[in-house]
Amino acid sequence: MPSIVVEEISNLLPELTQLRRDLHKYPELSGQEEATARYVKAYLQRHMPARILTRLGATASGTGLAAVYEGSEEGPTLMFRADMDALPIPEQNHLPYNSLNKGVSHKCGHDGHMSMVAGLAPLLHRHPPKKGRVVLFMQPAEETGEGARALVQDPHFRELKPDYIFGLHNLPGYPLGQLVLREGTFCAASKGLRVVLTGGTAHAAEPERGISPAGALARLLQVLPALPDQLPHKELLLLTLTHAQMGEPSFGISPGQAVLQATLRANLEEEMTVLSEAVEAQIRTVAQEFGLRLALSYHEVFPVTQNNAVVSEILSRAAAAAGLSVHHKEEAFRWSEDFGHYNQLAPSGFFGLGSGTEQLNLHNASYDFPDALIPYGLKMYWALINELMGE
Repeated sequence: MPSIVVEEISNLLPELTQLRRDLHKYPELSGQEEATARYVKAYLQRHMPARILTRLGATASGTGLAAVYEGSEEGPTLMFRADMDALPIPEQNHLPYNSLNKGVSHKCGHDGHMSMVAGLAPLLHRHPPKKGRVVLFMQPAEETGEGARALVQDPHFRELKPDYIFGLHNLPGYPLGQLVLREGTFCAASKGLRVVLTGGTAHAAEPERGISPAGALARLLQVLPALPDQLPHKELLLLTLTHAQMGEPSFGISPGQAVLQATLRANLEEEMTVLSEAVEAQIRTVAQEFGLRLALSYHEVFPVTQNNAVVSEILSRAAAAAGLSVHHKEEAFRWSEDFGHYNQLAPSGFFGLGSGTEQLNLHNASYDFPDALIPYGLKMYWALINELMGE
């Protein structure tokens, strides 16, 4: 990597640290990222992209935006994604830039992700691509799984016609700045299943006059978590019970309704399909046996995020050019990312960036993105531009 760019990245750190901390102070939940989008847009405009697209992803929130840097010759279109949303977690830190939005905070590091992608803007302004174009885009609603799907469906986003799309996530527990790569599935598909079992209430003294879901709920609580192990699978297959509720907190009413929620996870989309079908069949059988009406629905659906062989090789070469330490992970992460939707548009590369072995875990109320990680992300992104633009 040219020494002048390395020096410029280092010089940008105070500016990008301030950007990150400003974003940290005013976090917004998924689908509500209006102020965040305005703030990042203002920063990008100062570095004079050819154009900025706004109001992207209307089916999620319409807060997505993209800054386009054009080369003078034909060439590939590279896109770099940052997620914008925060979490409904009250902050427990005591920092000069603590969240000012009560009950909301950046506990997944999206403030840092935005700062790294936005940090490419001054570099691209000073060193514009000779060919092709580079697009920096901010995506809403990653935490709910709605944002990437909304952008992929947006015709204004699709018309950018990317050749490659890249993104990252900071990873506590790995050395600061270490790149984490994996060919194939990087992180699992997941989806939330909500089950509503409806019978009929009755007086607790005469439960036979109603239809209680108690037996069905008890059966499902036992059989569903064990179901993945009974199915053929090559990689991770998991069902986690997350919520159960039956009736009201009363001693005089035999319940008439129960709600059960679970999260399904799989490393392969085809195995997620098998798991979903088996779970649904089991639930329908139990509901019918107990004479209950049934409603099934899925929520927060995340596809598999994966790197094909070509993208994996590109990531490895860029990491070497950036001089970054690399860890090749043997198993996929169990958590999910909506980044996998972008594979519908172009080959997409996703990687992890270590945020420190002593860093608190993601979604911890005291987590804070380390500003020292910002230059590592910039170096990797810039190396990817050089790798694919041939500059």
